[in-house]
Amino acid sequence: MAKIEIYTTPTCPYCHAAKHLLEDKGADYTEITVLDPELRAVMTQRAHGRRTVPQIFIGETHVGGYDDMAALERQGKLDPLLTNA
Repeated sequence: MAKIEIYTTPTCPYCHAAKHLLEDKGADYTEITVLDPELRAVMTQRAHGRRTVPQIFIGETHVGGYDDMAALERQGKLDPLLTNA
């Protein structure tokens, strides 16, 4: 499995949805809570200016948010990314 990092906040429903999708896939991930402004700044830089959560990285690929990851799942492109990244 690829290394997965997901930037979240505790009350974000899209963050919870993204984590559930990854858990349903059996994927382990590292969750980074961005309540700390320094961590949010790192996320924003890695995500090319995006400040919303979640921001999801699979391997070296910036997937985007939950909607982006769900779209990959519907297109059948998420599983290959999880196993090949």
